[in-house]
Parts: sequence; C-alpha cells; structure tokens
Amino acid sequence: MDSLSGQSAVVVGGGFGGLSAACHLADRGADVTLVEKNDQLGGRASAFERDGFTFDMGPSWYLMPDVFERFFGAFGHEPTDFFDLERLDPHYRILFKDGDSVDMSGDLDAVRDTFESYEAGAADAFDRYLAQAEENYEVGMERFVYADRTELRDFLSPAVAKSARGLSLLGTMDDHVADYFDHPKLRQIVQYSLVFLGGSPHNTPALYNLMSHVDFNLGVYYPEGGMHGVAEGVATLARNLGVETRVGEPVEQIDPYARSFVVETATDSHRADVVVSDAPYSHTEQDLLAPEYRQYDADYWADRTYAPSAFLLYLGVEGDVDPLEHHTLVLPEDWDPHFDAIFENPAWPDDPAYYVCAASETDDEVAPEGHSNLMVLVPIAPGLDDSPAVREQYRDAVLADLAENAVDVRDRIVVEERFSVSDFADRYNSYDGTALGMAHTLTQTAMFRPPHRSATLDGLYYTGANTTPGIGVPMCLISGELTAGYVAEDYGR
Repeated sequence: MDSLSGQSAVVVGGGFGGLSAACHLADRGADVTLVEKNDQLGGRASAFERDGFTFDMGPSWYLMPDVFERFFGAFGHEPTDFFDLERLDPHYRILFKDGDSVDMSGDLDAVRDTFESYEAGAADAFDRYLAQAEENYEVGMERFVYADRTELRDFLSPAVAKSARGLSLLGTMDDHVADYFDHPKLRQIVQYSLVFLGGSPHNTPALYNLMSHVDFNLGVYYPEGGMHGVAEGVATLARNLGVETRVGEPVEQIDPYARSFVVETATDSHRADVVVSDAPYSHTEQDLLAPEYRQYDADYWADRTYAPSAFLLYLGVEGDVDPLEHHTLVLPEDWDPHFDAIFENPAWPDDPAYYVCAASETDDEVAPEGHSNLMVLVPIAPGLDDSPAVREQYRDAVLADLAENAVDVRDRIVVEERFSVSDFADRYNSYDGTALGMAHTLTQTAMFRPPHRSATLDGLYYTGANTTPGIGVPMCLISGELTAGYVAEDYGR
C-alpha cells in the first residue's frame, strides 16, 4: 500500500463515497479534513426526529452485506463493531393492485413454489436465472467493480475477455428476463430492484440481473439505527482513523494554488495537496470550479440520463399498519406507464408503483409506543414542478392509493413531512433534483461514467454515485476506495 504520509487532503461532501475515501486516505497516512454542507454526515442517508419518531430520509435497504464486511475489514473491523444487524424475514412483501400479494424471503424453496404457482416451469427457470445472476455478481464484482476498468482496452485483454465470457452484458433487462419468465408478475419481482440503480427494465443493461443474487442469496438486513446508523458507524471509523469532520460548512469554491488547492467554504478556508469531491459531479464542475478547470460543459450534463427523483412522505401514524411489512412494494398490474412518466414523457404518474418502509415493524425505537413509522417513496422524473399545490394534490392521491391497496392511515397521521424534487436539489445540490445520480444505462456504465481523476487538474479527484461503480450505498463505499487508490498511485511514496 502506497503511503500518503505528509500529504494533506480535503474531502468535499460527507456521503458514503466521501466517508469511504476519507477513511482510506487517512489509513494510508494522509492528513484528511472532510467538510459537509449539511448538519449530518451520510449524505442522502440522513435522518430526522420529531415527536418521538426517527425517520431515515433516504436509503433504507441494507443490501450487499459482503461489501460492508469488506469495507470495515480493510480497517480491522466488522460491521457489528459499529451497529447490530437483523436479517429480515420476509425480505419484503409485494402488494399487487389487483389484490394479490406475495412475500419474498431467503427460503429459496418457498420462492420457487411462489414462482411455480404463477407459471408452470417457473421454478426451474428461477434456478437458471439465479445461477446466471450469481455468476454475473461474482465475476462482475471481482473483475470489473473492484478492479475499476475505465478504458476500452481494459475490456479487450485476454484475461478479462475470458472472465467475462459468461456475463450477460448486452441487451436490456426487459429482454433478458423475457427469456426466463412469461408471467408479468414474475418479471416485476425480478426487476423491481432496478429502482435501486435508477433505471427501468427498458434502459438498464442485462448485466444488472446480478441484483437478484443480491436479493435472494445475500439477503436483506436491517441495521440498528437504520441506514443513518450505518453512516454514523462509518463516520466514527473515519474519526478514529484521524479524519477531522466538519458539518454545516458548505463549500463555495475550489481553487488550484501553487501545486495545491484552497477550498473555500462559507465559514473557513482549507489548503490541501489534493481534493476529493463527493459532492455531485455536475455541481462540483459547474458551481465550484472556474470554467477553465471543468472537464464537461453544461450541455454534457443536460444530455445525461438521470435516475429518478422521488416524492417522499414521512408519516408518524397512530396504531398498526398491517398488512405492511418492514419493506413493502405496491405495484400496478402494468408498470410501464410509470416508467414512461420517468424516462420518456416526464409527468407525475397516474397509477404509481411505490415503496413503503415501515421500520417500526422491526425497530421499536423509531416510533413511540402504539405508533408506526412510515416512509412512502414514489419514484418520479427529475426536474418536475413540485410546487406546494402539486405536492398537496399528489400526497392525497398517494394516500388514497395506499388506502385502497394496503392500509388507510389518513385519519391517524400525527407527524407528517414531505420531500421531493426541489428538496433534493436544495439539500444535496443534485442535478434537476435526481435522488440518486446518473442512471445505469448501457452508455452510462463502467468506462462511460465520469472518471475519478480530473482530466484538467492534477490533484482533483471525484467519488460517489456519478463515478464508477455507480449508484447505491455499497457502490459508493467502493467508489471511495477506488478514488483513494488513485490518489495513492499519484501521490504515494
């Protein structure tokens, strides 16, 4: 491992990518200061408390436990040194709007029975599909994600070509899944996780069937304190490694200065040998750098395909919320119009597919006794007008839909907060209020995502969801590791 002793670094942004990069840089001996705009670390994995309720504001699924184990293991720890984990059973419940419902769990025999109940031969098809997903995951993670192949020539080497021979790389998820299942509900079950990648069945490469391995084989967990508790665990690790963390300090400018940088914030000025930005890539380039130091112009960012934004309701509810499980998906019989309203003809979806997190079904600490804690998330197109009048109207429509298809909570709400497109833009500086970043389309995957190293400024680096490997908490942890590796290659001794 290249030592960075004697080098200084400022990390801009305290999301998982920034926290991970800070940990890896400090572990290599760098003097690291992390500055965060908001009053909490964790980026979108923030939390807020009100009247005895605690809500995760963003990510709420603890997936890919192997990535967390690898991350903490790099520093001689394991996740449970910082937070307890409970495996969920079922992993999640799906409520179809025709009145049908299914539970998905880690009991693969039960899952096979469920698939077979919808379509003759689907149990065997599920086995084949899951085997392909597992192969994609194992080869993809080791040969392409952790290795971070950023050039076309990296994919053309004999060793890589041999490893990739069995991967389902091309084509869309929709076409790939159609090779295994005819029943529309089965197709929805194995494709719902595309929401975590910010894509749709029609624009996400088939390679991402690996998410079914994550779902069915690796399991779904709940970390004590929710996903913000995980962020706090990583932040604790960072501070233990010597990282200085500063919150409530938005960065206003990044200036190169005599082979180093000055990072100007609203309250201070920080000088460092290198800068790592975990702020949204577009925000860093368009708002924090002078024009001559930008790699991309405004047209580049306008032409990207972005992951959805979201309309979120945080609800403190009196009483129980049966039949909701900790994770519940509410799906229409045909979800294509919803995806069209996100990616093709941006509009508020008329018949939405949405997710409900009832964390109080697992954790008694997130709601007062006799109450339930709900987060309702509807994926919507970034850039939509979300004026107060629009939000009010859509809030009523979503709660009516929830009442019709799951549980009526409208007369039992004691705490309510809304969060949507403009909030993502204001709080996180995200482009057009996307909730996640750049979507994982074929032309925005691997080497087609913006690089970790700046091409215009030596010593400036990027991490987080818009770089490789991409969207999601585990991917951002890996992104931070990759970025720190590039810094060590360039500045290590």
